[in-house]
Amino acid sequence: MSTPSLAGKVAFVTGSTRGIGWATARAFAEAGASVVLNGCSNADALEDRRAEIERDFGVACLGLLADASDVASVKNCYSQIFSRFKRLDILVNNAGVLQEGLLGMIPETAVRRSLEINVLGAVMHIQEACRLMARNKSGSIINMSSIMGRTGAEGLSVYCATKAALLGLTFAAAKELAPKNIRVNAVAPGFIETDMSRVLPEALYAKRLASVKMGRAGTPEEVAQTVLFLASDLSRYVTGQVLGVDGGMLI
Repeated sequence: MSTPSLAGKVAFVTGSTRGIGWATARAFAEAGASVVLNGCSNADALEDRRAEIERDFGVACLGLLADASDVASVKNCYSQIFSRFKRLDILVNNAGVLQEGLLGMIPETAVRRSLEINVLGAVMHIQEACRLMARNKSGSIINMSSIMGRTGAEGLSVYCATKAALLGLTFAAAKELAPKNIRVNAVAPGFIETDMSRVLPEALYAKRLASVKMGRAGTPEEVAQTVLFLASDLSRYVTGQVLGVDGGMLI
């Protein structure tokens, strides 16, 4: 299999200042894409990441401060992308929040925040992105779901619901956008070594690790390589699919 090339393409990765989003942005830049980064609160961190991409890979990089739950802010992102690049080829819906809580004890504000960012934000990004992609009659949209959207997890009912919703969104959008040559797929990571997993209590970390058949946690870079495949022409006949990056947690 040849190394994917994204030369000449423009890729937008939401929630891309750290973790899987940041690893994905770097993978895209290394493959030659112009990259649009996104964070929701820390302008200085976003600017540092933008400068790092340009310095390390020599590609154009735009940083956009926007909250996925703010519809006007999302729309403004695409105005800025069109103004700068006049096109969009790839969208990775990676921005998301994880809020824990047992059923019967979850505040309404937490439910709404999760739904607004993880689901509403993804829908609005797809709506805006597909309009730009349709101009060139091609595009790839990748939704970042989770193994928990398939299996569920105690104490994470709302998070699991939002990640399952992304799978339904993926299937429906793939059917609707295929005639426009816009592909829509999802990635479902399992236990990945991120800031979130590093702060787990030792016993819970060990329990999660024991469920991985390959015997180790995955890395953000390993998830990013799967996203890169779905973004590139190597997957040009792949749409409406969910690729698990979980080291065998589902087998």
